[in-house]
Order: sequence, then C-alpha cells, then structure tokens
Amino acid sequence: MKIFFIICILFLLPRSLFATEKLRIFTWEWYVLEEEVKEVNQLLKQQNYDIEVEVIKPWAEGPEQMFDVIRGDKCDISFLTVNYIGMQKARTAKLLQPINTSSPRLSNYKHLRAELTNLEMGLQDKKPLYIPFGGGAYGLWADRNKVKESELPSSYSDLLSPKWHKKLSLTKTQVQPNVAIALMSLGKSPFYLNDLVKNGKMEEANELAKPNGELQKRVNALYAQVATFWDGAPFYINIIEASYGVEIIRENSKGAKWGLIHFKEPNTVWMDTINFHKSLSGKKLEAAEIFANYFIGKKVQTRVVEGLSMVSVSRLVDKNPLLDENPKFFDANLFWPPYEQDADNLILRLSNIAMKAISK
Repeated sequence: MKIFFIICILFLLPRSLFATEKLRIFTWEWYVLEEEVKEVNQLLKQQNYDIEVEVIKPWAEGPEQMFDVIRGDKCDISFLTVNYIGMQKARTAKLLQPINTSSPRLSNYKHLRAELTNLEMGLQDKKPLYIPFGGGAYGLWADRNKVKESELPSSYSDLLSPKWHKKLSLTKTQVQPNVAIALMSLGKSPFYLNDLVKNGKMEEANELAKPNGELQKRVNALYAQVATFWDGAPFYINIIEASYGVEIIRENSKGAKWGLIHFKEPNTVWMDTINFHKSLSGKKLEAAEIFANYFIGKKVQTRVVEGLSMVSVSRLVDKNPLLDENPKFFDANLFWPPYEQDADNLILRLSNIAMKAISK
C-alpha cells in the first residue's frame, strides 16, 4: 500500500522536478548557436522527449584533443573533420556508430550533396559514420586593406621572399597544413609525404623528411617568415593568415577585406561532419537524429554559407558561392586524407625542428 501511495505522489509531481537528460554536443566554435540550441530543445519538447541539448566546453581544436574527449565519453555528438575519423588506424571510428540514413527523423538527409555522403575515409563496413555539415578550403587569406591584389604572391614558393618576412600567420597545433604548403612550394602535391607512407615507400619518406634535407630546410624557411602562430583560430592581425575560412565574414563585417589568395597550386579542401557516439541508443539516439536533421536543414545551412564563409553540403540553399564558382571544389583528390601514423610522426618532427630553429 505504501509503495502504491508513493508511486501516486511521484506521478502527480511536476516533471520539472525530475532531471532532464542532456544531449552533449562537442563542436567547433560558432557552429552551434545559442538560439539554435533553444529551437532544437523546443522541437524535442514538442515531440515529448525529456532530453535537452547542451553544448560542452572546451571547443574542438584538433584530432588529438577531439579523440580524447570522445574516448572519455564526454560527449554524445561531435563535429569531427571527416579525415579525423580514419586517422591512426581509424581509432576514432571505433568510438562512433553508423548513421541510419533512412531514419524518418533525418528527412533533410536526402537533400545532401551525394558526392559528400559516401567518402571512404568516413565509412565503416561501407556505412557512413558521419553526416556532412559544411566544408571549405584551407588556404592563405590576405587583407586587401593592407596589400594590393597585384602585390600578392602567386606561388607558395613566393612566401619565402623577404617581402613577406613576419607578415604571415600559420597554425601551431595542426601542422600538416604547414608542411603541405612547404611541399607545394617545392612543386610536390600537398599530401606527397603521406602518399609515400601509404604506398609502402617508407624509405623514400624518411629520405624526404631527413633533418638536413631540402624539405626540412623549406619548413624552417617558411616558419621563419611567421609573425604569429595560432591554436584554435587565426588572430587576423597579419597581412596573410592561414585559415580554414570560417571567420572571414565576421572579420570583414568589422571593416577588413580578407580574401582567399589564388595560388597557381591548388587549395586543399575539408569537411566537418556530425557524428554519433557509439553509446547512443533509444530515445537519446532519436534526439540526436532530430538535432542533426535541424543542422542540415535550410536555415542552418544558409548560415553555414552566409555566416561562416563555408560551403554548404545541402542542395536546399539558394546560394553556395564557392561551389557555384567552382563545381569541382570538392574534388576527391583535394580532400585532406587520414594521415598515416608514420607520416604524422615525420610531419611533427619537421615542424618541431623548424620551431626550435626559429626560437634560437
């Protein structure tokens, strides 16, 4: 009788007294806005999910940090850059679950660009571990308020000119792009070192990356040109900034005139994605699908273009400038690949030696 009485009291208590389950989002800064969290939470409430979206800190910074956060079970949804999924023997892939692309809660999935939904580096047993969110070019950007278009370098090798000494900014932690720039300045493909390792040519890779070799000297020379190195995001205080392009519109709204430098060498491309932790199931997994569907819908995808300077992955948007100008923007050969561990080790050594050289 007492048990029945207690159950009745609990049933009559307002739901607000019970803890609402959290759907923890681990993302890059500016990707998930507060008002969007409120809208998704309203959708969940309307559909009788006792679950609320919560954006966790810190912001995403790079593959190692993101792997540690996901492995520590500190998030339910992540926004991994697609090549991170397959890096280092796909260790991050083991922490994710395949996407049910036919889920009724992913109604916007059918509007995604088909060429972006089946990238091999993000598959497990031919099933995607990701939902495309948005992409862009990794490149060098110049503030046209500080330099004329005609004065800009036309090749990556031009960056080594005395003219650009201490006028350049590069990334400090994600050093693969820095070495890619050095490789292209030597007339090689941006992923040449990784391709050697992947194709079993370790001896050639070691020779290319030897401490007194031409590539090391080129990385040293490139780093010597740098005024500032950034961690999470560029500072936009130099004439030329290496960037994924995400903050460009925001910076230009302050009066700057940042624009991508079009070198004769190609720009590499990247894509950030939405991923579900392998532990998600039941109602919480359904809530994750509702969240993802909102973020690949027209409203957010339009903000991806207009607010983040990125390329939308959806065909729903009215304008997609970078892709409209270049239909081959997302060429499969230009996507950042999952780096082989041995290649990563060589790249880190190249960068560390260069850092020590400029600190002397």
